[in-house]
Amino acid sequence: MKSLVVFYTRSGTTKKATEAISRVLECNVEEIVDTKNRKGLFGWLRSGRDAMRKRTTIIQPIKHNPADYDIVIMGTPVWGGMPAPAIRTYITQNKDNLKKVAFFCTCGSSGMDKTFAELGKLCSKDPIALLDVNAKEIKSGGFGYKVKHFTGKIKQG
Repeated sequence: MKSLVVFYTRSGTTKKATEAISRVLECNVEEIVDTKNRKGLFGWLRSGRDAMRKRTTIIQPIKHNPADYDIVIMGTPVWGGMPAPAIRTYITQNKDNLKKVAFFCTCGSSGMDKTFAELGKLCSKDPIALLDVNAKEIKSGGFGYKVKHFTGKIKQG
């Protein structure tokens, strides 16, 4: 199965999860780049507000056409129980080119279920696999078993 991992990260946490997933699947990776400045305290506050208000943003052009892949695996941080605006924008722009999807999210503590529901609603598709990883697991590196289970479901299709 030809797979693409698409992710957005503000702090680097979601990127670490992406790297673990892409190593197992040996697939292409696309980092979604938000053109809005989300650095620092004000960027963090603005990010949460934009996510909770379900706003989109302007992202840099993508390099990989999702229509060329059997599955697109999307990763986002959880901000106020919602996906990041950059992932919302990616889905909005590419919804018709998504064949199968899987989702993963990173968070400080909670909001994963609501985020997964929102991603499914945006895609109008049920994901074949879900993965949630909290910041503590990322820092300790203790999320490998979760990645193995997640990627196993993806390989089964």
